[in-house]
Amino acid sequence: MKSKQAMTLDRLLSRYGVASRTGARTMIEAGRVRVNGIVQRDPEHWVAPGKDRVQLDGNRLRRQPTVCLLFYKPKGVLVSHGDPGGRKTIYEVLGAQMHGKAGWLSPVGRLDKDTSGLLLVTNDTEFAHFVTSPESRVPKTYIAKVSGLMDDETIGRLARGVRMKRGDEAQPLSVQRREDRGKYTWLEVVLTEGKNREVRRMVEAVGFKVLKLVRTAIGPLTLAGLEVGRSRPVAASEIAALRRYVVPAG
Repeated sequence: MKSKQAMTLDRLLSRYGVASRTGARTMIEAGRVRVNGIVQRDPEHWVAPGKDRVQLDGNRLRRQPTVCLLFYKPKGVLVSHGDPGGRKTIYEVLGAQMHGKAGWLSPVGRLDKDTSGLLLVTNDTEFAHFVTSPESRVPKTYIAKVSGLMDDETIGRLARGVRMKRGDEAQPLSVQRREDRGKYTWLEVVLTEGKNREVRRMVEAVGFKVLKLVRTAIGPLTLAGLEVGRSRPVAASEIAALRRYVVPAG
């Protein structure tokens, strides 16, 4: 019977800040990892942190200090470690800002290439799961520039929830008009779920198109004081506040 603390070997390497899960699997399959002195090539092999001795290239693995960064992702940048097409990724933009940070840092959720705004990057996989899980009901706030002038009835439809083209439903916490400017409507959309391109798809479901999209907040964390392309550490007190900043169900 596995202990509650047990996990697969690839997850352990990722949680300890060595690499992404994909990178960890490559290391393990290459024979670079030993468990209790024996080479282990199976990424799905179960280990007990603190009990089993895990080594990478002969060095024993130890948990890295927890690191969390708040990053202002620019538009046009992929939330990915690499891109076969040579497009710029968040790791290239962060660059030296990650120098001296502990181990491998992974994005908490995703923003599509054309969306800018607040992105958390951390080596704390449990915290990342808490933020992204729909069950946690952590609100994420977006500002959207929408093609055309959207009337109150349509905004009300969005706020009540709409069925999108793939058949799934968007159930936002709120949708409010921020302002009408020229031929465009600016909306504030708050979600507690994280479906792929959800804001864009829900707006398309009512006959409009998102022209610009910025995530401005995750719970109490905002972009205040941060320039595009820059990051800052998230304090332990801010993480604690975020854990408390959830929306009750129902």
